[in-house]
Amino acid sequence: MNDEAPAGEPGIRPAVAADVPAVRAVTDAAYRPYIARIGLAPQPMEADHAADVAAGLVHVTGEPDVVGLVVVEARPGHLFLESVAVHPDAHGHGVGRRLLGFVDEHARALGLPEVRLYTHALMWENQKIYPRYGYEVTERRTDGPYDRVHYRKRL
Repeated sequence: MNDEAPAGEPGIRPAVAADVPAVRAVTDAAYRPYIARIGLAPQPMEADHAADVAAGLVHVTGEPDVVGLVVVEARPGHLFLESVAVHPDAHGHGVGRRLLGFVDEHARALGLPEVRLYTHALMWENQKIYPRYGYEVTERRTDGPYDRVHYRKRL
């Protein structure tokens, strides 16, 4: 599946093994600023990127260099958005908006009626962004060292 990018912009495609270093670099660049705020590395920084790519969970955008990505997993009754990461150099260019649109399209293509995700409670920027894209808070829960706000979007 490839999103319909505006003319001249790269689409979104499944990541391949050669993308793993870029997936790691974009994820680290996107989440690194939160380490000081939340007191530990955000979970996406600890992910096994090679395994996620091999499992077909990662979709990337950017040519020739990857500038954004999503990690999604089909689960019973919903698509789980594990991570959305945009390199700071690409902020403000619609990359995140296109990635979130892709997630909706992907869920629909799989016949799933909703998308779910969570974000750390101290990542307040995300708590402003997700409602703009139709997500609603379902709960706040502590999972291990993470204070998480859970969201869902019904499609």
